[in-house]
Amino acid sequence: MRSVNAAIIYYSSTGTVHALASAAAEGAEKAGAQVRLRKVPELAPPEAINAKPAWAQHIQDTADVAEAALDDLAWADAVLFGTPTRFGNPSMQLKAFIDTAGGLWHGGKLADKVYSAFTTTGTAHGGQESTILALGNVFYHWGGIIVPPGYTDPVQFELGNPYGTSHRAADGAPGDVPLRAAAYQARRAVDIATALKAGRAA
Repeated sequence: MRSVNAAIIYYSSTGTVHALASAAAEGAEKAGAQVRLRKVPELAPPEAINAKPAWAQHIQDTADVAEAALDDLAWADAVLFGTPTRFGNPSMQLKAFIDTAGGLWHGGKLADKVYSAFTTTGTAHGGQESTILALGNVFYHWGGIIVPPGYTDPVQFELGNPYGTSHRAADGAPGDVPLRAAAYQARRAVDIATALKAGRAA
């Protein structure tokens, strides 16, 4: 059986979500998946980006990360979406990318894949769970198989979010625990996708 394909698709303005996405990509690779790490296009105006040096710097630092395309969704057996929280919802950049997937959805090309999500917020109670649950609404419409990390690994008891990896950006760059949690979440998604693929092949 050929290996599972995993797409890690994210939006990050200053690098926090990018760090989690990179850890997720490493976790997926260690689980045996072929991985595509992809950022969605930036939609904010230059004046907003340039007003925040860390934002402009992050765009330069990730110039080598390919932008997400619909082909990445069609290719993947497992998809993990990462986004900062914007008023308890995914960022406009990630949502805009998702909104272009209507053709794939209508053709049944997004159904029966494994989906999972992770997020960051600026504050401790800034909508981490609601953002992940909002992405779940998309997965329901797509006919996806939602695979959360749950409390299925010791790192989850350290982090404490069964919905998906989350991090408070005010605490600085993600440290050991959220990075391990993101890697575990991706491994779990790949493991379930692998089992599904094997079951269908049988």
